[in-house]
Amino acid sequence: MSATSSQVKSPAGDLTASINQTSPLVNGIKLALLMVFNAFLLILSYSFFYDDNIGLSIVFFLIFVLINATIFLPSLSPIRWMVPGLALIIFLVLYPIVYTVLVSFTNYGDGHLLSKAQSIDLIQERRYVPDDAITYNWEAYQNEAGEYGLWLTREVDDGIETAFAREGGSAIEILDDAAEEPPSEFDGFTQLDRAGRTQALQALSETIFGEGEDTAQIVNRREVARPLNQRFVYDDNADTITDLATETTYVADGELGFFIDQNDANNQLSPGYRVGVGFDNFERLINDPGLRGPLVDIFVWTVVFAMLSVLTTFAMGLFMAMVMNDPGVPARKILRSLLIIPYAIPGVIGILVWRGMLNENLGIITNAIADSFINYRIPWFTDAIWAKVAIILVNLWLGYPYMMLICSGALSAIPSDIYEAAAVDGATPTQRFWRITLPLLLVTVGPLLVASFAYNFNNYLMIELLTRGDPPIAGSPVPAGYTDILISYTYGLAFGSDRGADYGYASAITIIIFALVAAITMLQYRFTKTWEETGENV
Repeated sequence: MSATSSQVKSPAGDLTASINQTSPLVNGIKLALLMVFNAFLLILSYSFFYDDNIGLSIVFFLIFVLINATIFLPSLSPIRWMVPGLALIIFLVLYPIVYTVLVSFTNYGDGHLLSKAQSIDLIQERRYVPDDAITYNWEAYQNEAGEYGLWLTREVDDGIETAFAREGGSAIEILDDAAEEPPSEFDGFTQLDRAGRTQALQALSETIFGEGEDTAQIVNRREVARPLNQRFVYDDNADTITDLATETTYVADGELGFFIDQNDANNQLSPGYRVGVGFDNFERLINDPGLRGPLVDIFVWTVVFAMLSVLTTFAMGLFMAMVMNDPGVPARKILRSLLIIPYAIPGVIGILVWRGMLNENLGIITNAIADSFINYRIPWFTDAIWAKVAIILVNLWLGYPYMMLICSGALSAIPSDIYEAAAVDGATPTQRFWRITLPLLLVTVGPLLVASFAYNFNNYLMIELLTRGDPPIAGSPVPAGYTDILISYTYGLAFGSDRGADYGYASAITIIIFALVAAITMLQYRFTKTWEETGENV
């Protein structure tokens, strides 16, 4: 027993032995690469922390700790091969989940995209033209790097004063011996012609020339003002911003995320900043009747769409699988290959082709129906009911090949002896299907049906490419359509709303979607008894 035990080596011992057998040069290279990678991770972590992005800073620091712990702690060396996967899980799965939850409790969105410190810095960068500013006439120049310059002239008591201002350059340069007329080139800058000046006017108007206290800015097509004074100054002790041009004081409002005029609540400084709002986004989702109305309709349609998609694709796939499993069908292999073509074609292409065929004016399907005895031009994308029918139809065409493939495999795994015994007992084909084929089939394909439901519950691609959520719901306070599902509605709120992006509210809806999908999935697993069947096979 002792001799046998002495021959057993631990993984840590093998690792130590392999390291000891490695040449010093190889170990040095490995250590140098590790130091470079550690430096890269720490720099990333510090950069995100410096930019006030605490979440990503913590993520990269955790990855740094994970990598080094598995390398330098012998007890963790067996999981070293899992480190890349764990790092990706932290970065691509855990962080987005945590970040979405945190955002749902904030006012993050258009007008509140920055942190308070970033908002203050941006506000303090603004300048204004004081009453005693000097004004110049100007001509525009540009160098090869794309930077702008201004040739400035003004009348003084003893003649003409000439100066040159550079974008982001040093203080404005006074030219004592300059020519009266602006030259075509000056110090690497070339004068813009009339067309070039017109095209660059917007960019020129937004550009600050010079630096520090000696700055200038274009105020109109003819004049440049110098100097520009800092307009807003932040008082850290009082947590206020003072407008030096109007002598107005703005007080920080921690609930709204704005600096607000203490004498006029409607006068706010932009941009605002992110603040925590507690459960306001969730309360808004529940209590606002304007939002609750379309949301309830969209939720019901989302569930119906997912259920019909699963039922129709499964029914069609099972039917085709049973037909193709019949040895009497001629050219079965060729037909089976042709039937899976929709599954082989990328979904984007398939959906766009169907959109063209269902076009209400030129679509081949629409025209064929209109030219038939029905003599009716179907409004596929302008009528709510027909738009939903179009979605189910296209999703059926895209989804049945997958169901046909998995049902074919599941059917071939059912022993033929069961059917022979049932036939001897006098069971009809219909009874054999409902009492033998379908129950045994659901044991195998049940989890896949649950997965298909979850996929269609969030099938954004289908909605966006085929109907874009249209037709719109009349009277909705936010952009919403009759064919929108929860994920497309959420995307519209976060990125496509005419009222601006509202990431906090969209994140709250995302959490609700996750809870709904999780609850429905649990019920489906329970109903199909998938866990029980899996447990019995373990």
